[in-house]
Parts: sequence; structure tokens; C-alpha cells
Amino acid sequence: MPRFCELSGGVALAAFLTSSALAQGHDGPPPGDGGPPPMSEEDQALSEALQARMGDTSTLMESVPIPESAAECGDAPGYDRMLCLIDLLKADVSDDILENLQLEYSRTEAEYWSNLPAGAFPKRPGVLLGELNIKQRGLVKAIMAEASSRDVDEGFDEMVQTLNADDYINTASTDYKAGYSSYNTKFAFLGTPGPTGTWELYYGGHHMAFANTYVDGKLAGATPSFRGVEPFPYFEMNGRVNQPLTQERDAFATLLSALSEEQREVAQLEGTYRDILAGPQADDAIPDAYEGLPVSDLEGGQTDLLVAAIETYVGDISGAEAAAYMEKYVAELPDTYLGYSGTPQMSAEDDYVRVHGPSLWIEFSLQSNKSTDKVGNHPHSVWRDRTDDYGGQTE
Repeated sequence: MPRFCELSGGVALAAFLTSSALAQGHDGPPPGDGGPPPMSEEDQALSEALQARMGDTSTLMESVPIPESAAECGDAPGYDRMLCLIDLLKADVSDDILENLQLEYSRTEAEYWSNLPAGAFPKRPGVLLGELNIKQRGLVKAIMAEASSRDVDEGFDEMVQTLNADDYINTASTDYKAGYSSYNTKFAFLGTPGPTGTWELYYGGHHMAFANTYVDGKLAGATPSFRGVEPFPYFEMNGRVNQPLTQERDAFATLLSALSEEQREVAQLEGTYRDILAGPQADDAIPDAYEGLPVSDLEGGQTDLLVAAIETYVGDISGAEAAAYMEKYVAELPDTYLGYSGTPQMSAEDDYVRVHGPSLWIEFSLQSNKSTDKVGNHPHSVWRDRTDDYGGQTE
């Protein structure tokens, strides 16, 4: 079990951030070395309050029914239907739940996302999915389905499989305080959803961050978008075989394997990457300098393979909005670079790949399993947009 799973609350967070900084030095000692700094009084209070709310049961989001009341919102997909569903949810919850569900918007609050489980990151805002009843979870499901793709292994289906992964870890872990359970994923509105103003649809938990920011009724930014999963590449849980992130891994492995030996030599990055750079609380980590192979040097079908890899990230949001992002990223391909470290098969510990463009930043990184006794590696992965992260909000 990793160091952060043996601790709770702010101590766990501090320990992880210390080890993460070492990991991002690429060639430094492995994560987990060194002692954590003292826990702040704020984190201590947040941790104690969160522990009282957390649970260890499954939300079974895949099988949760959409309530009949959702029919009031019509069947035409889009922003208006999502607002209607949000109003239904807010009207159905208690005042105590609404206090955690509907929050004021601030960039600081939006930055409180993490790859850590709930108990190791108490600052994550929102209501726990497990605090909602079945009807309310069904409305959350309907809201997220409006904001994300409905394709298999993408969008909401990928989120469901990530929830199943936490339920799986809960069967193997004895560390309740870490919060390994789909019960402990957070859901919130940062800012008031409506036809005007700024707000973020916040959904996050262990190995998951979904952050759609809307301004005056339009999607202004779909990043940071973080995905991870353990076990990997597949596991059985909640009545299905789960394999989230295999499509991202396979797309990059196919692309790197299609490069010539000379192209791979140019694409090879210096050093060892033990995790992603632009992860939680690392908003300024994207380097200014480009490294690797210019995409302009790709040939024929190689460019198509890169576009297919990018689509596995952008395709997590709804179709029309994803198409707009892809149009931008394809137009920027002549100024985009591909880099990797480790093996092109993307199956070994410390295998790493990135796509770095004027707007686009994608990373996929494999590290050893941390929360299960399964031999193997698990991915951390992030999509960021350098021009509209957090919807371009600064405050």
C-alpha cells in the first residue's frame, strides 16, 4: 500500500505532494521517499468533516435509472436540457445537500481536483455521490450524459468504469480512510448554472477529474480533464468487464509503433517520466519549449493515427463540442510535437507519451500499481488546453 493510503486527510495530501515533486524531477528517487510536513489545522478540520460523510458502498451508477421526472426536460439533447435537469436535482435535495452541491465559482475552488482518493484530498468540493438517493443519482447520471460522450469506453461510460475501479479496490484494500469506493466521488456546480454567467460542472474523485466550464450558455473550456485507473488494463466489477483507458493506451502504442526507427529516435525524450507533469495542483507545469518529433514530419497515415489518439481524449465530451476542439487541434498540427519515453508499446512502468501543441497538451504515463496486489502498471493521463483551461477564468 502506498504511503498516502496509510495516512489520512492533510497528512496524506502533504505526503503525496512531496513524493509527486520527486516524481516530476524525472530521475529523482521513487515516490514515497521522505517524511511529510505537519498537517495544517485547516486540512485536519476538513479531513475530520469529510471522514464523517464518507461511505464504503457502491453507487452502481451504470444501473441507476433515469427518473421519470427527467421527461419534463424533453428529449432534445443540449445545454437547455442539462439546465432543466440541474434544476430538478437542486429542487429535490435537502438544504444540507444543496449547501455542498451549489457553490460559488472561484478559480481556486476549481483547482481543487486530484488523482487521490477522497480521504487523501479533503479539499475537493461537492456532495458525495453516495449522499444522494437513487432518484438524485439518476439525475446526476442524466446531467453528465448531456455534458459528455455516450460512446462505449468514452465519456460517461469511462466515468462509470472508473467508479467500478474504486469499488474493486475497496474489495482489496483495508484502508477505509482513503475512501476507495464509488460512494466518495464528488459532484458540484461551481457558480450557478444558467443562460448567463460563469459556472463549472465539477465531477471528480479517485483517478477522475471532469471540469466543463460554461460562460453565458456556451462551453468555454473542457479541461483540466484527468483520467487514471487501477487495475489496468481490465478487471471485472459490478457485472461487467471494465477496460477504461485501454483505448488511449492502444491508440498511442499504435502510433508509436508506426514510426520509423529514425522518427522514434527524434521523438525520444530525455530522462525518465514516472508520472504526468501537468497533474493536480500543477497548472504551470507545461514547459514552454517543445521537445520531440514535429508532427509536420509525420507521413501519410501516421498523422491519422495521431488524430485518432487525440480523439480518445476530446471525445469524452459531447459531440458538437468535441468537433470544435478537434477542428482547432487539427489546424494546429503543423506546430505540434510528439514525444515519448520508455518503450513504444506503452505497457511497461515509466512508459510515457505526450502531445504538445499551441493549445493542446496530452500526457499518458504508466506507473506501478499502488492500491491493489495485482502485479502490473496503471496509467495516469491528462488533457489540458493551454488557451482555455478552467474556461479561461483567472479568479
